[in-house]
Amino acid sequence: MPLTRFFLILPTLVICLQTPRPADAQNQPAATKVANTFASKPTATDRDLSQYEKSIKPILQQACFDCHSGDDVEGNFRVDRLDPNLVRGADIVWWLEVYSVISKGEMPPDPDDLSDENRTLVVDWLAGEIQAAEKRRNNGGSRSSFRRLTKYEYNYALQDLLGVPWTFSSDLPSETSEEDGFENNAHSLRMSAKQVETYQALALKALQRVTVRGEQPPVVHWSISIKDAFDRKRELQEKEIESTKKKRKDDPEKLAKDLEKLNKQFQASFQRSHYLEHETGQRAKIDWDYRKAQYAFQHSDSYQPMPELGSHFAVVLPGRRQDLIVDLGDQLPNEGTMRVRIRASRAEAATQRIPSLQLSFGFRATDQGASVKRFSQQDVPIEASFGQPEIYQWDIPLGEIEHRNTYRGEMELGDQPNPSEYISFSNNSVRLKGQIPAVVIDHVEVSAPIYKQWPPEAHKNLYVESEKPKDENVYAQEIIAAFMSRAWRGSQTSRDVDRKLKLFEQLRRTSADFQEAMNEVLATILTSPKFLYVLPGEQTITQSKDRLTDNELATRLSLFLWCSLPDETLLGLASAGRLNEQNVLQQQVERMLVDPKTARFNKHFVQQWLKMRPLEYLSPTKGSDGLDAALLESMKMEPVALFTDMLKNDSSIVEFLDSDYLVINERLGKHYGIPDVWGNHFRRVSVPADVNRSGLLTQAGLLTMNSDGEDSHPVKRGVWLLTNLLNDPPPPAPPAVPEIDLSDPAIAKMTLKERIEDHRNHPACLSCHQKIDPWGIALENYDAMGRWRDEIDEKAVDATSELPNKVSLDGIKGLKRHLAEDRQDQFVRATVEKMASFALGRQLDFGDRVQINDIAQQVKESGSGLRSLVFSLVKSPLFQAK
Repeated sequence: MPLTRFFLILPTLVICLQTPRPADAQNQPAATKVANTFASKPTATDRDLSQYEKSIKPILQQACFDCHSGDDVEGNFRVDRLDPNLVRGADIVWWLEVYSVISKGEMPPDPDDLSDENRTLVVDWLAGEIQAAEKRRNNGGSRSSFRRLTKYEYNYALQDLLGVPWTFSSDLPSETSEEDGFENNAHSLRMSAKQVETYQALALKALQRVTVRGEQPPVVHWSISIKDAFDRKRELQEKEIESTKKKRKDDPEKLAKDLEKLNKQFQASFQRSHYLEHETGQRAKIDWDYRKAQYAFQHSDSYQPMPELGSHFAVVLPGRRQDLIVDLGDQLPNEGTMRVRIRASRAEAATQRIPSLQLSFGFRATDQGASVKRFSQQDVPIEASFGQPEIYQWDIPLGEIEHRNTYRGEMELGDQPNPSEYISFSNNSVRLKGQIPAVVIDHVEVSAPIYKQWPPEAHKNLYVESEKPKDENVYAQEIIAAFMSRAWRGSQTSRDVDRKLKLFEQLRRTSADFQEAMNEVLATILTSPKFLYVLPGEQTITQSKDRLTDNELATRLSLFLWCSLPDETLLGLASAGRLNEQNVLQQQVERMLVDPKTARFNKHFVQQWLKMRPLEYLSPTKGSDGLDAALLESMKMEPVALFTDMLKNDSSIVEFLDSDYLVINERLGKHYGIPDVWGNHFRRVSVPADVNRSGLLTQAGLLTMNSDGEDSHPVKRGVWLLTNLLNDPPPPAPPAVPEIDLSDPAIAKMTLKERIEDHRNHPACLSCHQKIDPWGIALENYDAMGRWRDEIDEKAVDATSELPNKVSLDGIKGLKRHLAEDRQDQFVRATVEKMASFALGRQLDFGDRVQINDIAQQVKESGSGLRSLVFSLVKSPLFQAK
C-alpha cells in the first residue's frame, strides 16, 4: 500500500502507551504524572543518546519543529522539549504520541516534509527505545498493567465493538505465559513486528466484512423433503435392480441370488443411520458420494413452505460416520448468514433420553481428502416427542467458514473436481448398550444470505445516522468521533478527531468512494495503542496518581469479567465520575456477572488457572481407553462448568476441594459410572455414596493431562496440585538427577509407588520428592484416564502417603480431608492470589501480600463464596490501584 494510502512501518518491536490529553510542554503536569508512575529518577541515564543527537533530532527539527517548538505551538505540544531518554525520562507518553502519528503517516501533514528513509530512521529508533523502556519498566516492578490486549481479548473487543460474534483473531499467534502466570500477564505481552502488520490487516478485513454496499443480495433457498431423498435413493436402487436383471437375464439362478443379495443390501440396518418409510417399515441407507454431484439438491429463488408431516424420515443415530449429509451444490454465497432449519423429533423408541445434534459444514472436491468443520458451538437438544416434531434452527455466518470449496464458479456440478458443498447433522448423544437415542428428521430448509435488515445493524453502528450524510467531511467527522469514543474507551480528544479527519481527506482523494476511505481511517483507530493497549491515562489535579481513574477502572473491570472493553453503561458511569462509588461498583459487578459475556471470564480464568492447555494436545483415539471425541470435549468443559455453577450460586471456594455434587453431562456420567444422567448439557448431579468423585481433584480431564498417556503420574499430579491449587510450587529439579532404570529387573517388578520411593532414596532427589510425591500418590486410585481402579496388575492400589510434616494421607479421601480441614486457609488465599493476578494482568509480588491477606480474610468471613471473592477483589484497594 503506498504511503499516501496507509503508512505503517514495521519496527523490530512495538510497545505503545495510551496518549494523555496534551498539556503545555513547559510544565506538562499530565505527562509528568503519568510517566512518573513508571519512571524512576528521571535525571539518571543509562542510554546512549548519541544516535538521537546525530541522526534523529535533525530529522525532527526539519519535519516537526516548525509547528511544535517555541511558545506558539500547534496542539499545545512541543517536540523540541522532549527528553530523548525513554527508559528513565519523564516524556515516554509524549514519545509514544510521536511514534503513533509518524508510523501511520499522519504527521507531518505534508508527506513531503519527511522522506520515507527518514521516517524509517525515526520509527526504528523509537521502536528500539520503546522496547528498552518497556523491559525496564516491567522488570522494575511496575504495578500498572502496561500491556497489549491478549489474542482472545482482542477478538472479544472487536466482537463487542462491531456487534457481531465472529472470529477476528485467527491470524494472531497464540499467547505464551509464565509457568506461574496468566496469558494476560503484562510481562509477556509484547508486540512483534509481524503482529503490527497483522493487526492492520485484521482491522481492515474486519471493517470490510461488517460493512456492505448496494442493494440487499437475493436469497437462495433449499427445501429438502426426506421423502424426496428416500425416493431418489429407491430410484437408484431400482436402476441397479434393472441393470442386474439385464445382466443376468440368461442365468435365472444367478439372477435370483443377485436380486436376493441386493434386496438385503437395500434394506438398511436399523443399527445404522437410515431413511425410513414409517408405515411400511422400508429402510434405505443414508450415504453420500461427491462424484457426479448426484446427491446435490436443487435450489430455488423463492421460499417454499414446509409440507405437512409425512411418514418418511431420516433416522440419525449417534456414532462415527452416522451423519446425515445434505449436499447443497455450489450456490451458497460467500458472505451473509446461512439459516438452517429442520423439522425433527426424538425417535419413536426414545423415551427418557434426550438426543443432541451438531451441525457441520464441509466439502470434498476430490478423493484426496475432505474439509469438515463443526459450526454449532453448543449441541442442540432434540426434546420433541415422536409424532410432535418441532422446528430447530441454526444461523451460520458464511464468512466465518475458514475453508470453502475453491472450485465453486470454476467447475460445473458433476465435473471433477467437484465444486459442491454440504451441511452435516451429527447425533452427538452417548451410545449405550440397548439404548440408542435416535433423532428423526423429515424436512430440511436452507436459506442464504439472510439479513435481519439492510444495511445490517453492524454497518449502521459504524455509519451512524447523520443530518448531513452528503457532506462527506461533516459525515466523516461524525463517524470518526462516534467510533473513536467507543474504541478508545472515551479517551479521544478533538485533536484526535481532527487528525483522523485530515487523514480521511488525504485518503479520499485516491479512494474509489467514501466508504473505502472511511474504512481505512477506522482501521487506524483499531491499530492505535489506545485500542490495542491497557495503559495509564491522564491524571487531573483531583485524582491520585496511585489510584485508577474511573475510565481505567471501567477498563480493568471489563477486561476482568468480560475479557473485553467497557460497554456504554460502564463508560457512561465512568464519564460521570460515579463508577468508583462503592454501591455503584457493586451494582455494576452484579450486572456484569449475569451477562452472558461472563462466560468468557469463566472459560479463560479456569483454563489458565488450572493450566489446562495439555488437554488441547490430546486427540480422540479408537483404542480400548475409550477417549472418544465426546469424552475429550466433556473433559475440557467440566472444570469450567463447575466454576460457572459455583459462581452462579456463590458456592464456597472449599467446594473446589470437596463437595457432595458434580457438574457433569451424560458422557462423563458414563465415564464415572453414575447412572441416569441424560443429555450433553452440564448440570448438578448428587454423588452416589460408592463413587469417589467431587471437586477438581477427581475430574477426569485434570487427571488425564497429569498422566503420561499410559498410566498415572504421581509426580506430575503432585506438582500440579501444589502449583495451581495451593500456589506453593516445589523447587526445580537439581541437575543430573538420575532417571528410573526400568531395565533393572528388580525395579521393573516394583509398583509405581515403590519405584518412586526407590528413586526418592537418592540424595539428589529427596529434597524435592518428599514434598511432591505424597500429594500425587494419594491420587493413585485414578488411572491415566481418570477412571477409578482398585488394582494395578492384580495388585491392590496403595494410595497411602505421608507428608514431610508426618501427616498421613489415606488416598483421595484423606487428601481431601487434609486440604479442606488443615489447608483451607492456604487454598482460599491461593485462589485469591490466582484470581487477583488474572484480574490485574500481572504477577503479584511481595508488596501485594498485605492486601491479598485482607481480601482472603474478607472472603473467609463472608463464607468463602466464589461470587463474594469477585466482589471483595473488585472493591479492594489492590484492584483499584495502578
